[in-house]
Amino acid sequence: MTSRAASLALRLVGLLLAAALFFPAAPLRAQAPEKKVLWKPVEFAILKFDNEPPKSWNAYHADGRRGWILIRLWKRYLLVDLREQQVFDLDPQKFAPVDRFAVTHAKDASLEWPLAELPEKPVEITEWSERDVGPLHRVRFRFGKKGHAVEIQLPQRADGRPVY
Repeated sequence: MTSRAASLALRLVGLLLAAALFFPAAPLRAQAPEKKVLWKPVEFAILKFDNEPPKSWNAYHADGRRGWILIRLWKRYLLVDLREQQVFDLDPQKFAPVDRFAVTHAKDASLEWPLAELPEKPVEITEWSERDVGPLHRVRFRFGKKGHAVEIQLPQRADGRPVY
């Protein structure tokens, strides 16, 4: 090897070493972006709390996730997992409206929620029942053995699939 080739190889190795120190391939502090669930309002849903319609409520479906319904009941958010027959009480502080300027009413707003905030344990529920009632899918459950009863009626198409 000539001295010129050795010098060029030495410079190349030095340049690669400096690049590796200043520009690592995978930064150590970089994390994967936080996964968020987009919640869109369910049109024509019906909610009953102890067989009475609550004064303040809304129902949302998870965009891209089948079987998840979000219920805003007064200031509480309940995630209803229809497949696993579970209900989770979610922190209302973790929800953010998607379009903060165009929407002034929470009833019409889509929401974002970080998936990492899903609690480990669901709320204790009993008396879970589901039934298709014509153009509606009805879900009923009770909090605990003698707690409040919740009924959700979700619109569905003639073939039994959800409208949303």
